[in-house]
Amino acid sequence: MDIWSDIACPWCYVGKRRFESALGQFGHAENVEVVWHSFELDPSAPVRSPVSMRDGLARKYGRSPAQAQEMMDHMTGVAAQDGLDYHFDQTQITNTFQAHQLLHLAAEKGLQDALKERLMRAYLTEGEFLGDPEVLVRLATEAGLDGAEARAALSGGDYAQAVRQDEAQAQALGISGVPFFVLGGKYGVNGAQSPEVLLGALNQVWAETHPAPLTLLGSAEVQDGCEDGQCAVPQRG
Repeated sequence: MDIWSDIACPWCYVGKRRFESALGQFGHAENVEVVWHSFELDPSAPVRSPVSMRDGLARKYGRSPAQAQEMMDHMTGVAAQDGLDYHFDQTQITNTFQAHQLLHLAAEKGLQDALKERLMRAYLTEGEFLGDPEVLVRLATEAGLDGAEARAALSGGDYAQAVRQDEAQAQALGISGVPFFVLGGKYGVNGAQSPEVLLGALNQVWAETHPAPLTLLGSAEVQDGCEDGQCAVPQRG
């Protein structure tokens, strides 16, 4: 399962929760490998923005501040249904390029999902400023990464190219919105679909890649036929 998403995307956090719900109901969850891929909703976003979430939405969609507030309230209500507690009034809008770099480091350490969860909660619930490298390092250590290693990866830009490769792959696949789920490298599911839709996709891909054994009809005893590469032909006398 390859998932493209952005840390600063409210629907992506909801999509993560819904996918986790679907995976919890999937009978072969232990066979599913999840890889999170980088996607920036606004690659040109400044590291520190003086604009609030409400005003940013109003400008982006041509709405009034009151209408933008209604959008945030609706999103908060949707998130709450999936157990998430959003606080858009505390959100500090920033560029997420550095955060995505750390996710690639975390993938190498088997901690990608843990860091993804920590970063999303920090941005959407706790109002952390993810544009500060030291904040990112602290959050990385809370997810289990080595702080010195995380700091060095950020200062050296070790995973900058990996982020750009993810984004180039998304463009090649025609992905223009997130979250976007790719199952088995073959099927795509766009948006924060319900757990039922995601579970159905998991079951479909599993059925296609792991066909069920044949069910033998009739007697279980071996009848006339060929087995083990041999075929006894009765002789006529």
